[in-house]
Amino acid sequence: MLITSGNSMIQSLADKAFAYGRREGDHDTSIPGLTLHIRNNPTEPLHCIYTLSLSLILQGSKQVAIDDRLRVCKAGQSMLTTFDLPVISHVTEATRHHPFIGLVLKLDYGLIAQTCTELNLERPSKDIRYQAISTQDIDTGLCDAMSRLLGLHHTPEYIESLAQLYKKEIVIRLLHGPHGMHLRHLASVGSPSRQIVQIVAWMKQNFAQAIGINELADKAHMSASAFRQHFKALTGSSPLQYLKHLRLQEARDQMLLNGLDASQASGVVGYESPSQFSREYSRLFGLPPQKDIQRLRQA
Repeated sequence: MLITSGNSMIQSLADKAFAYGRREGDHDTSIPGLTLHIRNNPTEPLHCIYTLSLSLILQGSKQVAIDDRLRVCKAGQSMLTTFDLPVISHVTEATRHHPFIGLVLKLDYGLIAQTCTELNLERPSKDIRYQAISTQDIDTGLCDAMSRLLGLHHTPEYIESLAQLYKKEIVIRLLHGPHGMHLRHLASVGSPSRQIVQIVAWMKQNFAQAIGINELADKAHMSASAFRQHFKALTGSSPLQYLKHLRLQEARDQMLLNGLDASQASGVVGYESPSQFSREYSRLFGLPPQKDIQRLRQA
């Protein structure tokens, strides 16, 4: 059964999450992979990479831009990301008295594949259009499972034994719910999406290397043209554009979190030319590296 943003179950989960951490910001919970996000005001659009995860919006709303596509997620809705994607995300509705509240649970690909096998689920039809990000209303079962997972914070002695069981329940409910066809597509043995997922995992570990499109296509056991087509369909960008986003996002993190300067960061992520790095960084983030990092630190 679907529930609306005004439903008492959503409000109860929002109250439970807000009680966990009332301060604005991003909060790690005591449950591995579960984070809480609170904003008191709308935010500026921010470039980031969404990973395999489930987000529940409990108050407020946000927008996520993927290439030329826009996703809006409001209170009472869930957002499933089945693929690591460079996106532009920002909170659009939040006030100090009614803040944006979101829960994000990282999902495990191995658990999804294992659960699909155990449930003996049918492979999705080839006619179904796979979406790397999908948005649906939260149903009562999913809300209840997430509430019990978050509630383990109050009984830490049960986290080790119960958290994984609740996470598996959440995956089962996702597979049987409106998000299910996208998760099933992801886990289908031999499907193009699964091959692309494996290539992206490799790219994330080796983005500093000089990588050509033919090498990536060979690793995916596809022709270069088929690889480009499937990659574009899943990510909204070309393989080389995706790789560029990975490099620039990592460079930004290195400068912001580890204090590297632009020249050092460009070398770490595989750029041979600092000037080319600066041009491409400015084109993606809107400011040269030094000014962008200053802006982020002030914010």
